[in-house]
Amino acid sequence: MAVINRIAEFHEEMKGWRRDIHAHPEVAFEEQRTSDFVAEKLAEFGIEVHRGLATTGVVGLLEGQGNSSGRAIGLRADMDALHIQELNDFDHRSRHDGKMHACGHDGHTTMLLGAAKYLAETRNFDGRVAFIFQPAEENEGGGRVMVEEGLFDLFPVEAVYGLHNMPGRAVGSVALRAGPAMAAFDIFEIVITGKGAHAAMPHLGIDPVVTGAQIVTALQTIASRRTEPIDSVVLTVTQFHAGDTWNVIPETAVIRGTVRSFKKETQDQIETDLERIARAICESQGATMTLRYERRYPSLVNTESETDIAAAAAAKVVGEENVEVGAEPLMGSEDFAYMLEARPGCYIWLGNGVDGGPGGCAVHNPHYDFNDEISVVGASYWATLVESTLPKAG
Repeated sequence: MAVINRIAEFHEEMKGWRRDIHAHPEVAFEEQRTSDFVAEKLAEFGIEVHRGLATTGVVGLLEGQGNSSGRAIGLRADMDALHIQELNDFDHRSRHDGKMHACGHDGHTTMLLGAAKYLAETRNFDGRVAFIFQPAEENEGGGRVMVEEGLFDLFPVEAVYGLHNMPGRAVGSVALRAGPAMAAFDIFEIVITGKGAHAAMPHLGIDPVVTGAQIVTALQTIASRRTEPIDSVVLTVTQFHAGDTWNVIPETAVIRGTVRSFKKETQDQIETDLERIARAICESQGATMTLRYERRYPSLVNTESETDIAAAAAAKVVGEENVEVGAEPLMGSEDFAYMLEARPGCYIWLGNGVDGGPGGCAVHNPHYDFNDEISVVGASYWATLVESTLPKAG
């Protein structure tokens, strides 16, 4: 790998930043300590700091040695943690019960800070860079909020780039694809109202549990029988709540879950089918229902030109043979999609380590930890992307 030597020199410093952030996780829109940490580091590097977007968002602005081109790009990292009880026992484990950096956003923040430190020292580019530190990626759409509050009006950029660590991929490897790369994220809640009764006398009631069980099974036909086979869809029921004791048929049952897809028209069809199926089953049993269906994140779509740019920058760092262009899309979701709806750009996956080795534990797992060995790789990618996209005039 051809990581940047200067960034490698302060690798231990980056490791300290990352572990400090990991030990003090903060969830959506509560990232006050993290945002303070980021702002203080950016100011220490001599970077212009702006705060307040999406409550705890931070944007750092840096101009290169020249700004004759008037060009600008944005680099984004997420800062928030998850509501997970950490089960690791190392020294930098979470100090906050029920909160944990189980997705590597501590590492994402660190890699972008590392690139900012290097670029502030060298300024070996012509134009402007916006370092975007975003809150609330997990479930709450902090990226959407930043865009809605004027991120790209206040800080105009021609393109915006993001990355995510990827357990299961080797350290020093990168994967990316043009077009749809990550799925849209929808959620649903079905509340079934029946008629409570004694469990030994079901004929006197309307059982929302039996009704709900039929709905759970029938919903699977949306992906298997209502969706074109080459169009990827995942519909998963994740919650089923009903009743409080052994001998009572409850009055209500609640079903919740998530839907993942790639096309707007597919989302429309799924929402229509889901309500139709659930309502028909409820009516057949004499029950009633209400449906709440929310479209949380759109599909993440990389633009072709910016994907080529990102692939070329990654190849300079990890070698062309370690860059997988045209990787398979993921059914996971990302609110960076909102930034890509507003500007062209590309989101890449950076190998965090293979299964069974350091960095191989899956994200959203209570034993996960970001692999500090890739900090230098990610920061070098960011810096190389800036220097190659905004080259100084010869």
